[in-house]
Amino acid sequence: MGEEYDFSNSRKNPYAKRAKRQITINIDEITIEYFKSKADVMGIPYQTLINLYLADCVQKKREPQFIWK
Repeated sequence: MGEEYDFSNSRKNPYAKRAKRQITINIDEITIEYFKSKADVMGIPYQTLINLYLADCVQKKREPQFIWK
């Protein structure tokens, strides 16, 4: 690296722990359409909305509840 770079006063990225990781997940079409319609109203990408919803579930420590018929 060139001498013109001085990293002696640098610090770690404070957002590094919040970095996102790309995954593959299978989601029902009806669920995707639901989030797409909500995201359109809010003016954000649907993937962002799904991530915000899941992050909210984590923060509030929600437990999944299923009703099997």
